[in-house]
Order: sequence, then C-alpha cells, then structure tokens
Amino acid sequence: MDVLVIGTGGREHALVRALAADPGVHAVHAAPGNPGMAALAILHEVDPMSGPDVARLAGEIGAGLVVVGPEAPLVAGVADAVRAAGIPCFGPTAEAARLEGSKAFAKEVMTAAGVPTADAHVCTTPAKVEAALDAFGPPYVVKDDGLAAGKGVVVTDDRQLALNHAKACDREVVEAYLDGPEVSLFAITDGTTVYPLQPAQDFKRIHDGDQGPNTGGMGAYTPLTWAPGDLVDEVLRTVLQPTVDEMARRGTPFAGLLYAGLALTSRGIRVVEFNVRFGDPETQPLLALLDAPLSPLLLGAATGTLAEVPPPAWKAGAAVTVVMASKGYPESSSAGDSIVGTETLDRDPFVHVIHAGTALADDRLVTAGGRVLAVTAVGIDVQDARAKAYEGVAMISFPGAQWRRDIAAGR
Repeated sequence: MDVLVIGTGGREHALVRALAADPGVHAVHAAPGNPGMAALAILHEVDPMSGPDVARLAGEIGAGLVVVGPEAPLVAGVADAVRAAGIPCFGPTAEAARLEGSKAFAKEVMTAAGVPTADAHVCTTPAKVEAALDAFGPPYVVKDDGLAAGKGVVVTDDRQLALNHAKACDREVVEAYLDGPEVSLFAITDGTTVYPLQPAQDFKRIHDGDQGPNTGGMGAYTPLTWAPGDLVDEVLRTVLQPTVDEMARRGTPFAGLLYAGLALTSRGIRVVEFNVRFGDPETQPLLALLDAPLSPLLLGAATGTLAEVPPPAWKAGAAVTVVMASKGYPESSSAGDSIVGTETLDRDPFVHVIHAGTALADDRLVTAGGRVLAVTAVGIDVQDARAKAYEGVAMISFPGAQWRRDIAAGR
C-alpha cells in the first residue's frame, strides 16, 4: 500500500518516519513535505488546504491511504474531499473537526456527553469578557474560540493582559482555572472503537520553568511514570468513549485521532481542550516507542475496521523530544539561516532529527522559521533519553537557536 501524508511539519515527519518503517507500506508520499521527509518519502507539490487538489494527487499516485496531519486542512474539509473520491483517509470530517475548530462547540459536546471540564463562558462582547473574568477571578484563562496554532490561550494573573488577548479574538471562551499538571492522551478511533495511546506530556511555554508566552510546543516525553496507574482506563471511560459516542449520536461520527488535553486537578481529571489530529511535539516521542506497525491502525480508523486491528503496543524505555526554534519565536521568526550538524546524528540508532521549519537554499539546509527541528531520543528511562536528546541538540547549530533546557525534568 502507498500512503500519502499531508503536511510540512514535525508531526508529519514523525508520521512519515513510522510509515516508512512499516512492512505493510510499499511507498510513502508526502505533500508538500520538507527536506527531512525527502530521505524517506516521495515529495509532491500540493496546496494542503485544497481538498480537490489533495484528492487528485492521491488518485494520481494510487494511494491506499491518505493521512492529513495539520488541523487547518481537517477543519477546511480536506478529508471529506478525499473520502468523496473513494480513497480511505485518516482524519475527521469538517463537521467533526469542529471539536478543535471551535472551543465553544467542544464545550457543548462535553456538556452533552458528561465529560468533566472547566466551567466556561462563551463571550462575544468586551462587557461579557469582563463579567466572565470577574466571575472566575485569577488566574484568568482566555481562549480564542478558533484555530490559533497552539498559541491562542492566555493564562495570567494580569486582568488587563487577559482583556487585551480577548480583544484580539473574534469570539472568546473564558474558563475557570484548572490546577495540576497537564497530560496529553491521544486516541485512534473509527467512530466506534477507541484505542488510547500512551500518555505524554508537552511543554508549551518558550522558556524554562514555564515562563514566557505559549508556543506550539517546545518538547515532550513519554511515558509518565508519575501519572496514576489507572489514568488511561479512566480517561477512556469518562472522556474519550463518551465523546466519540456523543459525536455519533449527533450524526457526525468522529474517526481519526482524538487528542484530549487533560489537567490532573485536585478535584480529578478535567479536559482542557480537544484537538483532532496528532499533537506536535508529542507525536515524536510516542511514535519512537510504538511497537507495532502504524498503517493498520490508521487504515482501520479510516475504514471503520479498527476493532479488527490489535491495540497499539509499546516498547520498554522512554523517549524525549527537544524542539529547537528560530530566533525570536514565537513573536517572530528568523528564516534563511544555515543549519549545521544534523548529519552527525544520521547513524545514531537512538537519536533522530525531525524537521519542522526547514528548507533548502543552494543545496544548504536552512531555517524556514518557527519551530525548526526536534531532536528525539530513546533511552532505558526518561533520564537516559533526556541526556541523549540534549547531547543531540548540542551537535546542531543555527543562528539564534532557542530551546528549553528543562524538558522532562520533573513535571
């Protein structure tokens, strides 16, 4: 089977890497892809936001499965167009993708399904925002209702900062603050059967100690040895399965990757948000530890046959991913700077480099802005994997490179 992966980032590179190692995959194609994927996949030019163009490409190359990586094409209905062309596609319909495309809609679904989450007010005027902030008190939590590439949330004790963020949004969701550590739990589903993956934790803020603004994610690790032993079972029972069942009840079944962002609060598990695709950077360490072919899981979800596929299994040990971002990220980005040192890790069986914001210029690997690279390492435990990941980071350089130095150090 040939598989086409849609996207350009680190998540898609990690998916390409896993699929290229899958004995059931004849060839991997990526569109538009990036220089890192080029070593493992055949790259194609396509507008990832155009459903007709993606479907046309999938037909031309004879793809037996299309995997849509980013959230924006899913919300735009790219998966719908691919399925309409008769090609299996991993990713929800545009209607089901509203779970990420609208935080207000996600709250509505959670309420109907009895899923535990933070109390919230959906606000459309400054007066409503002010009233909601005053009702909940600090720390203030203000979320852009729509897609914001992981950077649409502000959590602050500064009321004016919260108001300023709200003014930049068309519609806002103001929530009660949730205490406790956050956990990412992904699940593959065909709309009925739900297979949770191993929990992971990512680090959103740019600087050590959770300082600075939110980013798309500066690193992640798995497994979480400190998490409750029954966490996956409880989340499947109280969050994932009820949400999938509620979406089916509404006539908009959800098939693809359901990502539950969770807070382990003093009052129990609460859902922070839903996403409708593999998370970046959590996908990188998760797929590094996956001890099963990826394509049967994705194809099973795409064709409604997931119950016929064995649940995912995991290798012993741990994996840690450290993201290297461009100068000025997340407020600005630096592009065109030469990247040196990635080739030194090409033959390391325990460390690999995932490309996210890279490009080629005169046969040189250069930055393309944003999150540039991710170094993922596998070790006997989190401490070992973390040490290997940072050793890998030390071998790579580009002007103004930024990375957090406390990925996987405690919770």
